[in-house]
Amino acid sequence: MKQRPMFPLFWRIFLSIWLAMAVTVVASNLATRMLLDREREAIERQAGLRDLAEEAIAIREAGDRGEAWRFLRDEGERLELFLVLLEQDENDGKLPSFIRDRMKSGWYPQKPAVLDVGGGYRLVAWPRVQGAGWLNPRFFRAIELGLALLMISLACWWIARLVSRPLKHMESTAQAIAAGDNSLRVSEKIAQRRDEVGQLATAFNAMTEQLCSLLERQKHLLRDISHDLRTPLTRQRIAIELANEAGADEELMASILRQNERLETMTGQILTLYRVTEAGGDIEREPLRLVHVINQVLKDAADYAEHQGVDCKLVVSPESSRASVLGDEGLLQRAIDNILQNALDHTPPGRAVHLAVTVADDWLTLTVDDEGPGVPDELIGQLFEPFFRADKSRGGTGWGLGLAIARDIVAAHDGVIGAAAGETGGLRVTLRLPVFFGGG
Repeated sequence: MKQRPMFPLFWRIFLSIWLAMAVTVVASNLATRMLLDREREAIERQAGLRDLAEEAIAIREAGDRGEAWRFLRDEGERLELFLVLLEQDENDGKLPSFIRDRMKSGWYPQKPAVLDVGGGYRLVAWPRVQGAGWLNPRFFRAIELGLALLMISLACWWIARLVSRPLKHMESTAQAIAAGDNSLRVSEKIAQRRDEVGQLATAFNAMTEQLCSLLERQKHLLRDISHDLRTPLTRQRIAIELANEAGADEELMASILRQNERLETMTGQILTLYRVTEAGGDIEREPLRLVHVINQVLKDAADYAEHQGVDCKLVVSPESSRASVLGDEGLLQRAIDNILQNALDHTPPGRAVHLAVTVADDWLTLTVDDEGPGVPDELIGQLFEPFFRADKSRGGTGWGLGLAIARDIVAAHDGVIGAAAGETGGLRVTLRLPVFFGGG
């Protein structure tokens, strides 16, 4: 396909402003000229001027030119006009130079009107300064400024629209893609523009296509690997149990069995992550008391916490004990368990993990504080990414999937999860879910 020629945005903006200025100058001149012409025509239409001219002609032809001049001067003052009576045969029928100059020059806002009054005479009239028939120069300047303001405002509006509309469209598209709608792209109309905005839209679509393709391949890879691993791991577990029953070395078999269980746990976590990601917000929901879910998680983790030598302390506000959320009990239990397990794994023996449940502004909040070594501020934002482990500050035996799974589960429940440095120096994970008011 033949590439369309470029029309850079710089030249679009430059030419738009230049054309706006040019149109302003031309339009203001045309408007000024039109108003002056109308002023002159208004003078020419005054029927009384012809009567005055006839009287002046009569006085002049009576032989008193001075009296005719004084008559026109007095009548001109009364009408707020300058009046000059000329014979057509004077100067070969041409108007006097001072009148021609006034009619041609742009320095005089009041233009003379020439009336043929018959008898070989012409009456020239133009408004006196500040007279009733005179248009003030400030009026013309106001017109020019008004036209300039209007034209430049229209040009600026067009430029702002030219640039902001496609950028706003790209911003909303990017936000929708970030929210999970990977099918959206910048519209073809914007991508086909022959400027930098069109190139940006084309590059944005190509980048989005590539990233979505990579993410899709990653999800399929994780799903396929997890499914393919489950069968051999199950068979391996059976083989280990049979070998153990047959009298094989118990310590060796126990070690192999522990590694097999770890692999099965990791496979289950990957499948859970894939299932939650695919389901998005389309999960089974029912009213739940979050405190009951937390108590169940603590009950299931009691043996592990005792083995780690870590105390779990739960504080529940009276309002939150009666508050409900709408969600999938199994998934919420998995999310809270992953958060708790992460805290237990990184809390030294003899220390405690603190859980607190509160409710405010229609949100139910669970905070989990551990007393571990904490996480550097620059790494906190990456804690919820799959397979990320802050090994330098927090050792552990996990795969970096627990908090990523918790994040996706909470997002599927229209909630928010975050991490920050805790008051005790460890890590604080905060989970917030909207309160359900329909009962529970």
